[in-house]
Amino acid sequence: MVEVKHLRKTYGEKTAVSDISFTLEKGKIYGLLGRNGAGKSTTMNMMTGYLAPDSGEVSIDGHDIFRDAIAAKKLLGYLPEIPPLYNDMTVREYLLFACELKGMKKKADRVKEAERVEKLCGIADVSDRLIKNLSKGFRQRVGLSQALVGNPELIILDEPTVGLDPKQIQEIRELIASLKEDHTVLLSSHILSEVSEVCDHIIIIDKGRVLLKSDTASIASYTKSAETVEATALGDRAVGENALSSLGTVSAVKAEEGAEDGTYCFTVTAASDAEDIRPDISKALTGAGLTILEMKKVGDSLEDVFLELTKPQEAPAADEEEDAEEKSAEAESTDAEENTEDESVDDREESDGGDEEGGEEQ
Repeated sequence: MVEVKHLRKTYGEKTAVSDISFTLEKGKIYGLLGRNGAGKSTTMNMMTGYLAPDSGEVSIDGHDIFRDAIAAKKLLGYLPEIPPLYNDMTVREYLLFACELKGMKKKADRVKEAERVEKLCGIADVSDRLIKNLSKGFRQRVGLSQALVGNPELIILDEPTVGLDPKQIQEIRELIASLKEDHTVLLSSHILSEVSEVCDHIIIIDKGRVLLKSDTASIASYTKSAETVEATALGDRAVGENALSSLGTVSAVKAEEGAEDGTYCFTVTAASDAEDIRPDISKALTGAGLTILEMKKVGDSLEDVFLELTKPQEAPAADEEEDAEEKSAEAESTDAEENTEDESVDDREESDGGDEEGGEEQ
């Protein structure tokens, strides 16, 4: 198990990471998501021991990454966004070097481990080639293979598919998915479809704080949008729209041409208090003479949830700020006038009191 507790990191007056905590369980793939500057890379650099935090702890299988660094780093494999490759080495030389860094003393053990990760990552056929002569996809595989040296418990991957072509991306995704049988994987990526496909759990951070921790299957429940159903039907578009719009459980209907001639896709949004509107849709369309070919619920995607959670807070409009300043100035002016009036009343009362005293003395 990997535990991250109350990590905090500042650069001068800027807070990059503020009190981040989460737990990673073995046998699962976690996606770490956030906008540029959200604190993802800083968090991963602290988890690997590359960057010291201002406060907080990271432990891998009970070993603190800072106080017990050697033991903890034996359980850790890391692939940065730019793989740390030595271009003038062959693939085999590079992996043997990585094995030495992991503390493997015997040459036979290093050779055996290099062969294992080459086979696992599909680079055995290029083991004798210079790294500088490899394609982008193979270079990425070599970088991943060094992260797997020593069979670490935790593997951290920062943008592992950036710059790859579609075929290479699919190959790396399949490779990452196969890793969870024996490892815990933390994956950072800007490709949300990739995270949805590969990851079991999602962690979304913004401005150095964790906004959401959820399993991928439940991610759509974190927005408050109404239920949406897509129904593909054969028949008259206007008749179908009218039939659906007349339902009390429906708040909006949008129709588009379907993939087949004569068909239309009706996107139906439920009213706020409605539950499952599919039976109502079925009755309305069939009652109007349309033939339903397909009907399904449409949940919010990971992209929808991500954008909703990380959208910036709207700043007050300039007109509103001017109005506020004017109201503040008016209030200050009114207070000043009231104070002036109060002082004038006090002066008159004191003057009247003095005249009365003078009259009695005479």
